[in-house]
Amino acid sequence: MTFQRIVVLGAGAVGSAYGALLSRRNDVLLVGRADHVREINAKGLVVEQEEKGTYKLPAVTSLKEIPQDALILVTTKAYDLLDVLKPIRDLVRKDTVVLLLQNGLGIEETASRALKGRGEIIRGLATLASEMLAPGRIRYWKGQTILSPGTTAARVAQVLEDSGLAVRTATDFPTEVWKKLVVNCVINPLTAILQARDNEIGGELLAGIRHAVVREVVAVGVAEGITLKSDLVDFVDQVIPRYENRSSMLQDLTRGSRTEIDFLNGKVVELGKRHGIPTPANDCLTQLVRFLEVRRR
Repeated sequence: MTFQRIVVLGAGAVGSAYGALLSRRNDVLLVGRADHVREINAKGLVVEQEEKGTYKLPAVTSLKEIPQDALILVTTKAYDLLDVLKPIRDLVRKDTVVLLLQNGLGIEETASRALKGRGEIIRGLATLASEMLAPGRIRYWKGQTILSPGTTAARVAQVLEDSGLAVRTATDFPTEVWKKLVVNCVINPLTAILQARDNEIGGELLAGIRHAVVREVVAVGVAEGITLKSDLVDFVDQVIPRYENRSSMLQDLTRGSRTEIDFLNGKVVELGKRHGIPTPANDCLTQLVRFLEVRRR
């Protein structure tokens, strides 16, 4: 059930966590930033918190070839997806499997546009959390990988499970995408704006804004044909205290990098306008994060 090679394209915090775990049973290559790659090749990838250890696996800054029967885990940011996939389009083979693990909406369409029909694209969701402590060093917290259904997805699920990763296949994958979108639209902007860890925004003081964001995302999802459970407000309140990490959006702002706000709350605002649904809470958070992006750059 293994692949000849697994390539993690966009090996930041989350991608490196996947790469470390998968390298225990598979031939894995990380593709990431120069400073991260340099440290990994010199000293190995140091993993803290869960599955502690130093993982010896190769890393490069760009992909030059893709062997037969390869799995490509794309863990780059949503806004980088097109620019990351275009350069490897001619390397992708008919039997190449491309697993997309980005947050947000419209991910499959972007990848299809970039690859122009090459390879087999599968969508997944990563609920594990990870932080980049320094080049070559990460910390991560266990979570699930949720996959869309299908024969190839079942093969991918087996490979992930054999490496110790928790996997679930969702029969109604679009609903899972929106459910994760709800959580991301609450956690990411609030932690980024307040400079707080995820579990710090779970208190009663922020309940009003959390619940307003959830209600707006659910309303827009319904207009998009997605049926979301009415108890999502309670679900979000229950899951936030479990996360002790710094969100990816907070990490992006700390580095002075672009965030995924336009693929999360910004997309909710865009779709809300299309359907005539007011989204003031999401609109406010989007504008605040955009302001911080500009200021920190």
